[in-house]
Amino acid sequence: MDNNKKIVIEKRIKKTGENLVKNNMEFYYAETKNDVRDIVKSLIKKGDVITNSGTMTMAECGIADLLRSPDYTYLDRTGKSREEVEEIYIKAFSADVYISSSNAITEDGVLYNVDGNSNRISAIAYGPKSVIIIAGYNKIVRDLNEAEVRVKREAAPPNCVRLDCNTYCKETGECVSLSKSGRQMTDGCSGSDRICCNYLISAQQRHKGRIKVIIVGEELGY
Repeated sequence: MDNNKKIVIEKRIKKTGENLVKNNMEFYYAETKNDVRDIVKSLIKKGDVITNSGTMTMAECGIADLLRSPDYTYLDRTGKSREEVEEIYIKAFSADVYISSSNAITEDGVLYNVDGNSNRISAIAYGPKSVIIIAGYNKIVRDLNEAEVRVKREAAPPNCVRLDCNTYCKETGECVSLSKSGRQMTDGCSGSDRICCNYLISAQQRHKGRIKVIIVGEELGY
């Protein structure tokens, strides 16, 4: 990456991180995705029960290999049947650690997430003792309005392709609501495969430090 661009990106990450801390979340900066593993390792302990959402960012950082160590009890969804996966969704509420990414992070330190099944936003909001969010700097947005558009244009369409969901955004590359005047945040298609069903905005937290946010100085995930 061009060094001048890197300096500007790091300033934006720093500003966002400071505001996450003001909102009672912990903030960590990883210069590259290769630095994320060591930060995650420092935030978990031997014997922890750990699970995760279906996050592309975590996969890009190679975190699953760390969690498969005998030092941890990893509730791994890989290769499981639908019934087994749904069982892990429920067990996530009593896990010691839940790892996910975020659809967007505002510069004023707010997490914005949208789900179909809603296992991810449920676990972020309540249950696991510790939540670790890993996000590339590309997830940073100015405000919730930008967060909404980011999901409708940059997050939902590729996720629908990945999950083979029969949705408008999979076919066209963006949410149908973006062409609608007077659009509301929750507007979208009406297909049965829609993945934008429930919305979570995580602002100032009551339980200080429960949510830890690692922002990476690289583009990661959707």
